[in-house]
Amino acid sequence: MTKKLIILGATGSIGRQTLECVEEANHRLPGSFEVTGLSANSDLKGLLELSKRYPGALLALGSTGFSTGGQVAVSAELNAELKQESEKILRLELARSLKFIGGDAVEQLLEHCNADLVVNGIAGSSGLKASYLALQNGMNLALANKESVVMGFGLLSSLARKSSLSILPVDSEHAALFQLVNRCGIPSVQELCITASGGPFRDKSLKELEAIRPAQAAAHPVWKMGKKISIDSATLANKGLELIEAVRLFGFPEQRVRVLIHPQSLVHALVRTVDGSLYANLSRPDMRLPIDIALQWPDEVESAFGRLDLAGKTLSFFDPDLLRFPMLRLARESLRQGEAAAIAYNASNEVAVEAFVEGRIRFTDIARVVENSLSADWSLPAEDLDSIFYHDGKARENARSFVAEIQC
Repeated sequence: MTKKLIILGATGSIGRQTLECVEEANHRLPGSFEVTGLSANSDLKGLLELSKRYPGALLALGSTGFSTGGQVAVSAELNAELKQESEKILRLELARSLKFIGGDAVEQLLEHCNADLVVNGIAGSSGLKASYLALQNGMNLALANKESVVMGFGLLSSLARKSSLSILPVDSEHAALFQLVNRCGIPSVQELCITASGGPFRDKSLKELEAIRPAQAAAHPVWKMGKKISIDSATLANKGLELIEAVRLFGFPEQRVRVLIHPQSLVHALVRTVDGSLYANLSRPDMRLPIDIALQWPDEVESAFGRLDLAGKTLSFFDPDLLRFPMLRLARESLRQGEAAAIAYNASNEVAVEAFVEGRIRFTDIARVVENSLSADWSLPAEDLDSIFYHDGKARENARSFVAEIQC
């Protein structure tokens, strides 16, 4: 039976790798997947290129132009881009396939496009609403958007349970934990462990870290990722978010989720069972493997990605240095404070990373901004989208104010 897919963030790293998995599966077994919807934030050219490969897919563009009464209206910004790319051809493509434009484009796509599974590869906090709408419209969710879990997993999991839908983690660490926990069984698992490469600066001194520039922080030594997530990996904020994710996804207390630095990035996660044994998930560092597993779930099929030969490999592990990389410590603190504090951790980190990229603060100031944000009162509940985004906005305002103080 053909599985229908919507891919959100289709022109980004996760989206393009998802499409590689789709093409490989359809090559191996024709008709395995049908792409029914594709979205991008602002990459019009990339989206239209994908539409040529998937002519039956509805397209949604989030931030350029707008839609009125079901008809496409073209903004001045979009007109400029169309002229650069050969106005006549792109206008024809636009009229034929780009159905939804503007702030509600993803919402419209999810409402009007039928699919069995939505792959959410949207970056940042805006991915939460997309996750919610996918489940609300009765579609299973393959989730690469960390913010959905960090900000609103209680809301999402409740909606999924009510509708008997699945939330499948796509991050390599959580996909690995998902497999290990399912194989061992929750009652047998005593401890979860996720690994981190340590980023490009794991051996740098505090003094050296202060002088790190954005281009250096965006160059990850192992994984091919976008700028924001690469910088998060350099500060270990990414691992802090993944720690929060592991607690939320698997229902384990924070004290029973460990992080280990593993520079080779071959072991993605481990579980310790009640008898003390460790079970590990290993593969080459290739995001297409966890994506492929999520696409095929609940079936298990041979994958073309990630197969690892251990011969000649050396594996090393060590504890993270929380003095040089405090974002892990702050993630644990946010978990102890509650759901709103985890929202604040994510939001203030996004503001801090943006300020760092723009040269307004230093690399080491990112953690300072987050720590200052977490010092506020986050005791109010985060029960629905409105309250979640209230906390998100409050944290961003606090972070921007503190960034301005640092600049002074």
